[in-house]
Amino acid sequence: MAAIFTPGLKVTEHTVVVKDRRLPIEGEVLVSAGDEVHADQIVARTDLPGKIYPINVANQLGTDPGRLGEAMVKQVGDAVQEGEVVARSHSLFGLFTSEATAPVSGTIESISSITGQVIYQADPIPVEVDAYLNGRVVEVVEGEGCVIQSSATLVQGIFGLGGEVKAELAMAATDPTQVLEASHIGPELAGKIAVGGAYVTLDGLREAVRMGVAGLVTGGFDYDEIKELLGYEVGVAITGGEDLGLTLIVTEGFGKIQMAPATFALLKSKVGQRASINGATQIRAGVIRPEVVVTFDDREVPAERVEGDEPKGIAVGDAVRGIRAPWFGRLGKVSALPVEPVVLGSGSHARVMEVTFEDGTTAQIPRSNVEVIER
Repeated sequence: MAAIFTPGLKVTEHTVVVKDRRLPIEGEVLVSAGDEVHADQIVARTDLPGKIYPINVANQLGTDPGRLGEAMVKQVGDAVQEGEVVARSHSLFGLFTSEATAPVSGTIESISSITGQVIYQADPIPVEVDAYLNGRVVEVVEGEGCVIQSSATLVQGIFGLGGEVKAELAMAATDPTQVLEASHIGPELAGKIAVGGAYVTLDGLREAVRMGVAGLVTGGFDYDEIKELLGYEVGVAITGGEDLGLTLIVTEGFGKIQMAPATFALLKSKVGQRASINGATQIRAGVIRPEVVVTFDDREVPAERVEGDEPKGIAVGDAVRGIRAPWFGRLGKVSALPVEPVVLGSGSHARVMEVTFEDGTTAQIPRSNVEVIER
């Protein structure tokens, strides 16, 4: 019989985390294999080509395109500063002068005596990629980036907003069932990654942004309030580039869902330590989970790259979470794995598992309606 696999979230006190740090285009890699790096260290850098600006300078001067070359003060390849005069023409016996200035700092790429256009290219945009984690470089990809490996605590969430943030962990909630209101967000959380409980209200999240909180980890959040917060709809297919003012990570799901006690306890044990978090979420091919990573700087990191673990089949005793109604967000353990398919209420046949929830109740749930919590 073939094994059945269920996608899962990792919540583990100690694991090996491998991160691929790549540039968007070819550039320079600043580290070598075997180097020890810290989270803020720049490991690769490049320059993105600047934006192109086509400007009809002949029209600006009021001259014929064929005479544009005579009026140009600057030539192809010359560097210019925004507002600098690039062309000048004289009319009516030299009594009147017209000037054209550069719309941006950059370089003149071309001058056309046919169209009268001057094409400017803005200065390159520097792009730097940092290590994100404290760890060791285990692989270098020339011109592209590197692979960094760390010994770390890892907590994956179910949904996130915002990009990479590195800051100290702090507790904003006293227990995993607490709802975070604006009154719970104080100035002591400024610049830190705050750990909440079951839910954060919209006012609470806005207050966190106002206070300068770097990141917020919470059990649940109302999906409908994301549009009100950002001003536009956010698809759950891929996130991470939102300008939210902080990075938000939801560990359990949408709505008021308490953070799993084990997750809350694990994060609480790391208070005062520096964490790296990323809200990027992708639920299609190439799944990306939002995450909280706290590295162990005093533990040995394997010198060779550690490949991902092979997926394991579901077993009795595994911790699981419901991902569809009416069990959405409920936590429990697998108590039985019936071999034969059963008839569901819809009349269809499906393989199920018996789950015993934290309140002692049990239910038979289709295996596709749960996810394993890997601890």
